[in-house]
Amino acid sequence: MAASLIMASQTNISTDQSALLALKDRITTDPQNMILTNWSTTSPVCNWVGVTCGARHHRVTFLNISYFGLAGTIPPELGNLSFLVELLIKNNSFHGPLPQESARLQRLKFISFRFNNFKGIIPSWFGSLSKLQAFDLYGNQFSGYIPAAIFNLSALKVINLSYNQLSGSIPKEIGNLTMLKEIKLDGNNFKELPNEIGTLDQLEELYLQFNALQGPIPMALFNMSSLIILTFFRNNLTGSLPDNICQHLPNIQELSLAYNQFEGPLPSKWLPCTQLLSLQLGMNSFSGSIPTDIANLTQIKMISLSYNHLTGT
Repeated sequence: MAASLIMASQTNISTDQSALLALKDRITTDPQNMILTNWSTTSPVCNWVGVTCGARHHRVTFLNISYFGLAGTIPPELGNLSFLVELLIKNNSFHGPLPQESARLQRLKFISFRFNNFKGIIPSWFGSLSKLQAFDLYGNQFSGYIPAAIFNLSALKVINLSYNQLSGSIPKEIGNLTMLKEIKLDGNNFKELPNEIGTLDQLEELYLQFNALQGPIPMALFNMSSLIILTFFRNNLTGSLPDNICQHLPNIQELSLAYNQFEGPLPSKWLPCTQLLSLQLGMNSFSGSIPTDIANLTQIKMISLSYNHLTGT
């Protein structure tokens, strides 16, 4: 029995070794010589740079080859790393298609492909990674829409698709992701924001800077008591702000609505925003006077009201 278990363990780790060697074969540039010399069959897989194995099953659980300056493509064999929990390939120059076989990584909780050269649509197979908690594609060239399958990821806490070339509406199904704490969609071409974001009662950070959002902000967003950061810097949002903007934002620390097309008076009731550190409302069309309540924001470090139509003292 013991011998057969040892044999099974060797077979399993050899599967992981074969998958990683397939990745090595796809690497065309390795300026720091991190992979091409270190990943060798003369040493155990679990000792390879960027590779961590679990103590219980002796399988590859973490793969972190970030900041190595690598170029190449992702092989389908990577989907054979069936015990993988964390996959980080940040700050490299990987490109080409993301293979469908990666959908087999059913233990995966954290994935980051940020700052690579991936393009095309975001593959829908990401939506089958049911344990995924953090999904980071920041700084690539993905285009098109966010695939609907992503909104099946009920364990997701962080979604970061910033600085790609995504467009259209942010799907209302984002309201299904009730565990979300961070939504980061800066630097895309989204035009519409759904009311359903306002139902995410654990959301702490909402980044939608540098997009093409139009129309008014859904009022539900100003009822999200969990919010710490809310930033819509540089969009095409219109309408006015509620006078009691702070009433249901007790934890807000950063509120940035600058470079939009808001109009009307500034909100007058700021006292409930006791944690506010940064208030940026410049480059809009606000009119009237500066409310005296702003002077009572004792934690504030930055206020920008420039380039509006404000009057008075």
